[in-house]
Amino acid sequence: MGGDTNIAARHVLLVITGGIAAYKALELIRLLRRAGYEVTAVLTHAATRFVTPLSVQALTGQRVYHDLWSLTDENDMGHIELSRAADLLVVAPASADFLAKMATGLADDLASTILLATDTPVLAAPAMNVRMWQHAATVANVATLRSRGIMFVGPGEGEMACHEVGPGRLAEPPAILAAVDAHFGAGPLAGRHVLVTAGPTHEPIDPVRYIANRSSGRQGFAIAGALAALGARVTLVSGPVELADPPAVAVRRVETGAQMFAACQAALPADAAVFAAAVADWQVVAPAHDKLKKAAGAPALHLVPTPDILASLSAPGPSRPRLTIGFAAETQDVLAEAARKRARKGCDWIVANDVRPETGIMGGSHNQVSIFDAAGREDWPVLPKADVAARLAARIAAALAHTKPC
Repeated sequence: MGGDTNIAARHVLLVITGGIAAYKALELIRLLRRAGYEVTAVLTHAATRFVTPLSVQALTGQRVYHDLWSLTDENDMGHIELSRAADLLVVAPASADFLAKMATGLADDLASTILLATDTPVLAAPAMNVRMWQHAATVANVATLRSRGIMFVGPGEGEMACHEVGPGRLAEPPAILAAVDAHFGAGPLAGRHVLVTAGPTHEPIDPVRYIANRSSGRQGFAIAGALAALGARVTLVSGPVELADPPAVAVRRVETGAQMFAACQAALPADAAVFAAAVADWQVVAPAHDKLKKAAGAPALHLVPTPDILASLSAPGPSRPRLTIGFAAETQDVLAEAARKRARKGCDWIVANDVRPETGIMGGSHNQVSIFDAAGREDWPVLPKADVAARLAARIAAALAHTKPC
């Protein structure tokens, strides 16, 4: 990942804000430098409590800036020139406080002044406690920044330093590097189109009742975001979920399996397709126009299978994606069922997971999967869903590396 020989002259201005995740900025600098980027760092006062300017300078090979009132810094390279000299500003970690400054236009230190004075593209990697990330003020600030063109990577989900679990973890340094690469068109999936499905479908019985599967859509949304971070053009077809659209992803919202099938067909051609949605298996032939009354007794429902999206789009033909990937969510004989499903559906890979209630996977923040392909089976450990997504995206990129884009 990274390392494009054409990016040697590209300059990243890295703004490090206060928070325990600031230590990961050191690894990010190392990865950026290895990939050929020139890196200059600006630290907030709070950031210096977590990482030292000396450590940052040793890794960037550049002078580190942190004092707005330094006469020497302002004379040598003032805050205006710092922003103008960069091709991309990366804020990692971006604390809740700093996001609020960015959204409201506050400029009370060097870092926030640079952000207010720049017209250079900005990529933010949030990191904070889950309650802070979900607070209405932060939600509004992020929405404001997105509307102004600020790009985001993460946050991820999982256990944090405060021992709470949920969204708010800083995206891992390789994911941030991938987002930087993608911005410059240097990601390993640049020029590729990938189709992803996510969430459940709702098959109506009457205007207020429906048949559905249990799915939060989190894994599919994470996969779509991870693929976009590697430079892919991603179309995400999602059933009804309460999730924000991943950055840089074209999202098509649908309700039923038939609508999802039609949206997938309309999205073709694609280099790869990841079918992570939990499509309901049956639909009612003739849903009632009015609400069925309980007093009338249990209705007789005539059910037929919903469209088999995975099998249909894995079938040989000119519109078949080069790589098709299905999911097998099972509660018993998981591995055997997954192997049979791959053969039955005709897809290239099957991602198998155990969704018994006691695993906490269905709707949870973590997942444990096994990948079945023509070569056999690959077992992965329990990982946050964001990490599963990043691994799967990297595997897709490797599989497509020596093929021509569609």
